[in-house]
Amino acid sequence: MHLLEPREHPSQLMKWLSPVLALLAMLAVGSLLFLMLGVNPAQALYIFFIEPLSSVYNLSELIIKASPLILIALGLAVGFRARLFNIGAEGQLAMGAIFGGGIAILFHEQIGWWILPLMVIMGAIGGAIWGLIPALLKTHFNAQETLTTLMMNYVAFFLLMYLVNGPWRDPDGMNFPQSVMFSESATLPLIMEGTRINASIFITIIAVVLFWVFIRKSLMAYKLEVSGQAPLAAQYAGFSAKKAIWLSLGISGLMAGIAGICEVAGPIGQLNPNISPGYGYAAIIVAYLGRLNPIGIVLSGFLMALIYLGGELAQMQLQLPVAITGIFQGLLLFFLLASDALIENRYRFAKKKIKKNMTTAQAA
Repeated sequence: MHLLEPREHPSQLMKWLSPVLALLAMLAVGSLLFLMLGVNPAQALYIFFIEPLSSVYNLSELIIKASPLILIALGLAVGFRARLFNIGAEGQLAMGAIFGGGIAILFHEQIGWWILPLMVIMGAIGGAIWGLIPALLKTHFNAQETLTTLMMNYVAFFLLMYLVNGPWRDPDGMNFPQSVMFSESATLPLIMEGTRINASIFITIIAVVLFWVFIRKSLMAYKLEVSGQAPLAAQYAGFSAKKAIWLSLGISGLMAGIAGICEVAGPIGQLNPNISPGYGYAAIIVAYLGRLNPIGIVLSGFLMALIYLGGELAQMQLQLPVAITGIFQGLLLFFLLASDALIENRYRFAKKKIKKNMTTAQAA
């Protein structure tokens, strides 16, 4: 029989090194996978992790992919610190895109500086509303937020599908499920010639600074963390558990909504069913890989973006399946959770107790 016994004093150094160990384990298993597929591991890893850094355009694409991951992970980190496991960032991203994109469609033929800020505000509101619905269900009906947020992803996706196939479909779009292209007033301005880098990176930079200050200096962040780690102590200190739930899920949804509107007002430029390749789910890995710390989230966000970009290059150059990106993400998460479990706990062997023979016991 095998047991995991909690360690009295888990190593803080190993907690910070566990993402590096998970990355090395992912590379080792990934190399074996490439061998099984008949691909040279050295060549495959070069295409996956080095080639995306070899040109200015690839670096710009890396920034574009990292920006929404960082925004979403920052919001998720607040909830995770409060032990609220929001799996609904994908749906909250979609609702942010719908609310903000609806403004772009409504004022499609108008020109004004106010359109883009209004889109960002409405995108944030849309994501926040979608995050607060599970908060309502948890505080009033004790519904598990992991399930409710996950199920609401599908509601948001099918709502987006309905809109781009129905009332918001582009009449000149050859019957494809997409909206009209947003006007110049409804798109984020490009900041680097010949690339797709746009003003959303400034939103990301500001968000990282604000969240760093919030987590390190704010009393509210401390209340949220205490409410999640020690509910009874928080209640004794007068901290409201319900307020922590509403605030955590609201912030998570708000950040995912901003990421959603930045995507459709930036690189995509319209609403369609493929506004996200799974950023909402990948951001969960980004948050944990970054140790729920804003600076760590920035680094892990770029790593996850590198996996996305490297996966696309591997598909084109090595004819690898689309699933290769998801496999690497899954390996990274698996080894991260496994290393965390072994850092927090000690692995022990326990001998099974053998019952004495009844006749011997009676004779004694």
